[in-house]
Amino acid sequence: MTSAAEVVHEHGDTEGLGNRLNWLRAGVLGANDGIVSTAGIVMGVAGATGDRPAILIAGVAALVAGALSMAAGEYVSVSTQRDAELALIEAERHDLERMPEEELDHLTEMLEDRGLSPDVARQAAIQMTAKDVLRTHAELEFGIDIDDVTNPWGAALSSMVSFSIGALLPLLTILLPSPERFYVTAVAVALALALTGWASARLGYARPLPAVARNVVGGVFAMGVTLLVGSLLGTRIG
Repeated sequence: MTSAAEVVHEHGDTEGLGNRLNWLRAGVLGANDGIVSTAGIVMGVAGATGDRPAILIAGVAALVAGALSMAAGEYVSVSTQRDAELALIEAERHDLERMPEEELDHLTEMLEDRGLSPDVARQAAIQMTAKDVLRTHAELEFGIDIDDVTNPWGAALSSMVSFSIGALLPLLTILLPSPERFYVTAVAVALALALTGWASARLGYARPLPAVARNVVGGVFAMGVTLLVGSLLGTRIG
């Protein structure tokens, strides 16, 4: 016989897991964007001019603007998700107060859909809701842990910091002596994108190779295009 504790605890202790995964996701995406966007900008500027102070200014501006933009975007996006989660919890609280029997029947049906017999499902539903009925319904119906509602500040900070770290790599390598700086930057960026591609695949439980290939090819293509545009503009303006 399957107990209520076994049904609730299918995947082990997940307290705080949602927010940790959200920070990791924001961190990986932030680092990836920092690498690609900053590499594209500094490559384009370096293709147009050999003035290292100008390249540095452009790179620093790209880092600061990009980090703040990523943080703001992540905050707005995750805040919307948080508002939706809180609204679902409040709606469920209202339904439990207004029609507890109907909600218990609904929970029983959900447990039956998971493979429990009607009698066991009813017994499990009663036991599971005896301690904290709102928590049980929020987790099973919506996958929401009421103690781990999405935190937009954590995601925003993670995105901003990771973007800055990712942007530093092409910013520093492009300041090396020419023409080596172009090759060093391209190799360093490709390796960094391979790492973030592998990390994103691991977070999504996907195969690493396709994610790494897409990341590296996309980033190198972006650098090549901006370098070409910068070189063409530099030649014409100069």
